[in-house]
Amino acid sequence: MNENELPVNDINGENHAQNAAQCHCHKTKSRSTDEKKALMNRLSRIEGQIRGIKGMVEKDAYCPDILVQAAAVTSAMNAFNKELLSRHIKTCVADDIRKGSDETIDELTALIQRLMK
Repeated sequence: MNENELPVNDINGENHAQNAAQCHCHKTKSRSTDEKKALMNRLSRIEGQIRGIKGMVEKDAYCPDILVQAAAVTSAMNAFNKELLSRHIKTCVADDIRKGSDETIDELTALIQRLMK
């Protein structure tokens, strides 16, 4: 990793800076105010659910009660991911295909494989 690269860690803590460096690009996505607000609201609700679970653990709540709340967080994250993936396909992927960039299909396929681990 050179001095201009930022480390990119996934949820498992694995560093993907090398993969990002191989890409030689850093893509971004401009989002409308409404889209960004909707995504941020979902994440804020999830963050609140996580804080609630932490509180349950601190108060020695019954394991099944914590597990039910953890399952709700998983469901909320899945809903967030589905929404973001849908928007990605409808905008980024569709735009790239219209421009003749078939590499986007390979990128999407790889992304779906990573998400379905």
